Amino acid sequence: MHVDGCREMWKKVNLAVLGWISINALFGVLLAMGLYYWGLRDTSAAYAVNFLNLIPVATFLIAVALRAERLSLSHWPGRMELLGAAVGVAGTMVVSFCKGTRLPLPHLHFHHHSQAGAPTAAPHGARDMAAGTLCLCGSCVSYALWFVVQARVAKVFPSRYWATALTCAAGSLQSAAAAAVAFALTPTGDRHGWAAEWRLGWDLRLVTVVYSGVFNTGATFVLVSWAVARRGPVYPPMFNSLSLVVTAAVDAVFLGTDLYLGGVLGAALVVVGLYAFLWGKRKELDAAAKGDDREQGLRRGDRDTDDGIA
Repeated sequence: MHVDGCREMWKKVNLAVLGWISINALFGVLLAMGLYYWGLRDTSAAYAVNFLNLIPVATFLIAVALRAERLSLSHWPGRMELLGAAVGVAGTMVVSFCKGTRLPLPHLHFHHHSQAGAPTAAPHGARDMAAGTLCLCGSCVSYALWFVVQARVAKVFPSRYWATALTCAAGSLQSAAAAAVAFALTPTGDRHGWAAEWRLGWDLRLVTVVYSGVFNTGATFVLVSWAVARRGPVYPPMFNSLSLVVTAAVDAVFLGTDLYLGGVLGAALVVVGLYAFLWGKRKELDAAAKGDDREQGLRRGDRDTDDGIA
């Protein structure tokens, strides 16, 4: 039965499906990840992570503009969705930029360290903040478009696992082509060291690549496609803000990083905003389900009336 199901699913693969999967890989793998890493190289990790907090807003605006997400401000569910998205992003900004009073949590500090005596990271190489910022903005928009395209891929090719496998394969081919073009455009004198950068050994670099491929790409793509198919393209990126809160908590518990009042207040805003968005989304889905049931009931009644007349 499983083999027959796979055969039936493969029969649905046509040029349109391959085209949407290629677009999915273009936005989700090549542009989103590639531009983010490029921007990270030209800026800093603390600067680049703030652009991840803008993905929910960008996804919300693009999904509404492309009519992939319905937003009705005349009803409370739509208002709560918009309010929740705004409050959640505001919370992430508070966590990122506002510190305030340091909370005395000595029992969480496993490793004592002094922030004042820690050396600050110096910029390496020639950094271009303007170009890096443009790359990070492009990555944010690419992630938003990827969530929207996921909704279309789920309709034309509903197999999440095969869609993820094909998307990763297409993304690998696109990334290899982009790397070949970048290598060809690199001046001959600057090509030394490329082979060493691509060489993998039994070290932390191999673990990082395997972990990123299995969890950060494969498992994430499957879960995101499942969530988009059930709740829409705006639903998954709303949890980006929650991941920032979880990261801050884990960082404080296991690494002994100082926890500030601004982080706690920002985390509270994130939780409130996420709850408001989920409440509005749930009410919207319930209303849509009731509308579908009512429409089916009317059709059934019309059909029974026609049969009685006949």
